[in-house]
Amino acid sequence: MYGFENERFLSVMNGAANNIARINEVVDELCKEGYENLFLLGTGGTYAIISPLAYLLKTNSKITFYHDIAAETVKAKPKSLGKGSIVITASLTGTTSETIEVVEYAKSVGAKTVVFVGDAKSPLGQAADYAIENDAENDNLVEELHLQFFALGARFMKNNNEFPEYEEFISTLKIMPEVLLKVREENDERAEMFAKKHKDTKFHMFVGAGNTWGETYCFAMCVLEEMQWIATKSIHAAEFFHGTIEMTEKDMSFVLIKGEDETRPLVDRVENFVNRYSDVVQVFDTKDYALEGVSEAMRKYVSPMVTATQLERVSAHLEKERGHSLEIRRYYRTVEY
Repeated sequence: MYGFENERFLSVMNGAANNIARINEVVDELCKEGYENLFLLGTGGTYAIISPLAYLLKTNSKITFYHDIAAETVKAKPKSLGKGSIVITASLTGTTSETIEVVEYAKSVGAKTVVFVGDAKSPLGQAADYAIENDAENDNLVEELHLQFFALGARFMKNNNEFPEYEEFISTLKIMPEVLLKVREENDERAEMFAKKHKDTKFHMFVGAGNTWGETYCFAMCVLEEMQWIATKSIHAAEFFHGTIEMTEKDMSFVLIKGEDETRPLVDRVENFVNRYSDVVQVFDTKDYALEGVSEAMRKYVSPMVTATQLERVSAHLEKERGHSLEIRRYYRTVEY
């Protein structure tokens, strides 16, 4: 597959799976000390990638949590963030300034901090109370973070006498490296066709909901806009009919991201509508894959990981078809802002 190495992917993903034992130790220690709430914070892509964890907690737990943008948290100084809070965040490089700042701020008000990083010796790793390290790269960062975020959230729920699916869920996470590798192989041709068709498309509407909403938002902003300079709007399916509906035209490109959780009917509704009024509709659906070894009950939980894998193939082929490297930036970390 273009721009992809099986061995490297499996190394990164198995590294994340192997971190589950360490994640359990950290969570068990924090639970023993006691806590009042969790803050799921991120910057850019990590704010989006932690979204499925927020959905997992919202739909399966009574644990009090907040999902917010790191930089806004520092400026807003929420009263609920302080002693008894646990901040959870991530950065591949460990050098994202806004993420470092929110960890430092959280510690200054008495919160505990847990970070997932590529290098525990990075500035972010050194700033945190707990740094969980796994070497990764941009093209497989999303899935490995999902795996670790999910393991962490599931452990908090287990320790809160919730989520009876815990053991099956953790067993499922451990087989996801091989499952996702198969998804990449199966989706490669479809992704290539999308890239060939849309290499010159100037604007897309990306629509998603539920636990795949974060992937919808992330791909639109962090890949198409940041890495390919393609104007894109991400819109939640539940909000589509309250404004965005009026942007629907025959030549408007709609990309619908469909998972398997309780909110799937929201995307179905958008799909039914746009297929009537647009000739440019693409659907990426996690139901298209067998996911061998994943039970029917677990499929909805791992949908964000499957979606990320599907879309990674799209980004790789767009790079090739457009002759536009995913690594180049005009402004991000290039100029002062």
